[in-house]
Amino acid sequence: MGALPLSTAELLAVLINSGSKEKSALDLAHEILDYCGNDLRELGRLNARQLCNFRGIGPKKAATILSALELCRRRQIVPLPDRTEMTSIPMAAEYLRSLLSDHPCESFFVLFLNHANRVVHEACISEGGITSTTVDVRVVYRIALEHRATRLILCHNHPSGTLRPSKADINITRQLQEAGRLLDIEVLDHLIVSELGYHSLREDGAL
Repeated sequence: MGALPLSTAELLAVLINSGSKEKSALDLAHEILDYCGNDLRELGRLNARQLCNFRGIGPKKAATILSALELCRRRQIVPLPDRTEMTSIPMAAEYLRSLLSDHPCESFFVLFLNHANRVVHEACISEGGITSTTVDVRVVYRIALEHRATRLILCHNHPSGTLRPSKADINITRQLQEAGRLLDIEVLDHLIVSELGYHSLREDGAL
């Protein structure tokens, strides 16, 4: 029959495997999902200690659940193969959002493209705190030159969920644009992503 017909609670119960004297594995699954508001994104943010707070979940069961969630996350963020063509900003945004939207800290990522908009490299340039990260313009263009990229798509996440660009976001975009002009490397867009979606600085006229 396979797993497809199973509900989310039933799938989680399979991972839990066995319950306690008071609750079945399915009861435990419902309890955990209720705690998360039946939101799998919230479930993915739980750690082992939080899972072990549920009566009937020990370290081994917590590790099993977290391992399954990590596999799902990695399946979503398999790196783009070299020479994948970025045919649109929404396509790039969807990939980058799956990569960054659930990061607890702000991270800055760059897709390096050739003149045909094919991906020649991708890299996380920096990881920072909850509200900011520092980007070294020289690092971005050193990588671009190494991979003979002629176009860039910049992206960073906002852990707070807001998609509004800050002054710092606009400033670093302009710095990267100015440096790129000297090297004949074009900044196509700067995307801000969160679990709510994405925001394009190109589309709102900031680029």
